[in-house]
Amino acid sequence: MRARTAPLVIGHRGASGYRPEHTAAAYELAFILGADAVEPDIVATKDGVLVLRHENEISGTTDVATRAEFAGRRTTKEIDGAKLTGWFTEDFTWEELSTLSATERLPEIRQASSTFDGRYPVLRLRDLLELVDRASEDAARLLGVVAEIKHATYFDSIGLPLAELFTAELAETGWGDNPELIVESFEKTVLGQVRRHGFRGRCVYLLEDTGVPADRAASLGSSAPGYADDLTARGLYALGAAGAADRVDGISVEVSQVLASGSVSVSLFEDDPSGIDIGAVTSDLVDTAHSAGLGVYCWTLRPENALMPTDFRGHGRDDEWGDWRRLYSILLHSGVDGVFADHPDLAVAVRDER
Repeated sequence: MRARTAPLVIGHRGASGYRPEHTAAAYELAFILGADAVEPDIVATKDGVLVLRHENEISGTTDVATRAEFAGRRTTKEIDGAKLTGWFTEDFTWEELSTLSATERLPEIRQASSTFDGRYPVLRLRDLLELVDRASEDAARLLGVVAEIKHATYFDSIGLPLAELFTAELAETGWGDNPELIVESFEKTVLGQVRRHGFRGRCVYLLEDTGVPADRAASLGSSAPGYADDLTARGLYALGAAGAADRVDGISVEVSQVLASGSVSVSLFEDDPSGIDIGAVTSDLVDTAHSAGLGVYCWTLRPENALMPTDFRGHGRDDEWGDWRRLYSILLHSGVDGVFADHPDLAVAVRDER
């Protein structure tokens, strides 16, 4: 059994519960609130510049829909098997994209954050890496980045190889050997590609509880195994197999995959530091993954009723906070190596109160 240390708190797209996601303000605030690292989502522009957006379709996170000069760029595409209509980063140069302003993605739930709409520009990956370097100097400790590469198979198909662009950016910014950099993706293929391009850091495979990875679907079609296969004991041991060419260092899973059913109704135990019988409220996924040599990360810790597991919601409006402290305590005591949180201060408070 590995010795357990306090899990990392990773600001999910910055402090995205308080400021529009993927903005300098969100990332800076995440570190002020105690985050150990931040998580950017990485997509590309037409001219191969890596930018930070939740998706390559940007109508929900920028003011592009209000910009008359870009009205003709609205189009419909198929991305990872789903048809989407809107504006896409790969149809803009960086010079054009840099004129847009970020907006809150969930304005009905995060009205306070939406008051910052229009104040902050879209960021490049290199802008964030410079921000983290400055924040590390201010904090007198190394702060980290957990970089998620999005839609790699799709971008490869249009001549924008994200693995190659990403590793080149690391070399240019001096982040190639940074020990606090983790790369993650829902597509295992791109993790192998970044390794072949010289990346020597940790690679983490993002796993959903349903569905098929886009890279497998593209290469194997209807016979492609889904994420569920990776989440079996056999699948986890295959992911962590020493010496395997496509070995990964960890997995990142949804909150629901860490929780066991009936997690709210169990009795409490006063001698447990969290006041909760952790073994009764969590699944065996974390222990199984650890035994396979894999680190385990969990996404996403959010306090709003609309965004929490049903059993932890309160009786108020969707934007009001539910029983977040209890949920966070369960997750932070489950043995995970890190959690992604939209409100990093809440996760830090629960973790550190131990």
